[in-house]
Amino acid sequence: MTVAAGVFAPGHLGELTRLVPFEMVDDVLASTRRTESRVRLLPARVVMYLLLAGCLFAELGYQQVWRKLTSGLSGLPIVSPSGSALRQARQRLGPQPVRALFDLLRGPAATNAAQVRWRGVCCWP
Repeated sequence: MTVAAGVFAPGHLGELTRLVPFEMVDDVLASTRRTESRVRLLPARVVMYLLLAGCLFAELGYQQVWRKLTSGLSGLPIVSPSGSALRQARQRLGPQPVRALFDLLRGPAATNAAQVRWRGVCCWP
């Protein structure tokens, strides 16, 4: 497994990066053509994890979810985006990569087992 560099490395965004590997998120972003054409303060990968965390903390707003997501980064230089910036990042990403990631993760109980593959390997037994 390769490791993401910088403040958004695995472990820095909490347990989500252990449960949903950044390589899987990157593959989904590439397959849905949602990778960035320029470097942003809120990369698409990070926005995906923000949306996943938002599902866990549905009662909170984006800024509160962002604080929970980045709480382990104290002492590191991280961006503190406004609620508007987080909303725009979510809109820029669109629903396609989130839908593709959920299709990949939900398993054969909800979809055809032959379709639940990542890098040619079946994700569910």
